[in-house]
Amino acid sequence: MSSDIIAVHARIEGKVQRVWYRNWTVESATKRGLTGWVRNRADGTVEAVFAGPKDQVDDMVQACWQGSPKSKVTNVTASPIDVPTEQGFREIDTV
Repeated sequence: MSSDIIAVHARIEGKVQRVWYRNWTVESATKRGLTGWVRNRADGTVEAVFAGPKDQVDDMVQACWQGSPKSKVTNVTASPIDVPTEQGFREIDTV
């Protein structure tokens, strides 16, 4: 397992709102020991920041394609960003 700490900004498209996707993301990221946040966007997408060991972040981005049981993900994009300083993983307000 890689110990390199990285962070990505992810955008998830498809049927990802009103299907428990954010809660699933909080649970899934927390299980992986990641830090960051997730929120809905007014355009119907979900965005998130995942930070932690590279292998765990990569695994989380891949898991986003599956998502919550009722979601139907059509696209996931992830771009590298600076590692955030805050701890824990949480849901933040919609923008």
